[in-house]
Amino acid sequence: MTTGEDVGIGLRERKKRETRVALSQATIRLCLERGWGNVTVEDIAAAANVSVRTFRNYFSSKAEAIAAGHLERTLRIAEEVRARPDTEPLWDSIMSAVQAQFAPAAETGGESPHDRRWRDALRLLLAEPALQGEVLKANAAAQDELAKAVAERTGTDVAHDVYPKLVAAVVGAGSAVALEHCLRADPPTPLAQLLREVFAQLAAGLPVP
Repeated sequence: MTTGEDVGIGLRERKKRETRVALSQATIRLCLERGWGNVTVEDIAAAANVSVRTFRNYFSSKAEAIAAGHLERTLRIAEEVRARPDTEPLWDSIMSAVQAQFAPAAETGGESPHDRRWRDALRLLLAEPALQGEVLKANAAAQDELAKAVAERTGTDVAHDVYPKLVAAVVGAGSAVALEHCLRADPPTPLAQLLREVFAQLAAGLPVP
């Protein structure tokens, strides 16, 4: 039985998650627009319409706030995998979930000058040394959550079976490869296309080309 207190807790947790996402997105946007060294916590708090104290309640640094965006995306992937039909093949469920988070809109393959500037700025931002440690921590937390979802779908035990952790690690690596290739490709290659290629090869067992 769900009580009013349970509902209240659920609403509070959802509000906290929404605030985390808003702060992370504001940090990413400002750093891309102005450059890593030209953005302060005060700037981020103002952009997200919260106090600096609120920012500090959620994140200890700009780097942690940016890495949180990656973690949030993977949490949504895990939620989507759980929500897909049980009769759907696992890798089809994973592909749909990843596609929805990394490339939700239809892509034409073209690139405007604004798109190129954004892509170049994102490439520089991901190379920022201050981000590397936080990205590693976010990747570890993201893989743990996805492994739990895979274990639920496959009837395996995340504490004792290697399979769910292996799948989660492969999904993370495949997504990272597709994103990196997208950022560096010249001429540009749509991320949706790269993700389909990566996960088709994974589902097929990585046959030799």
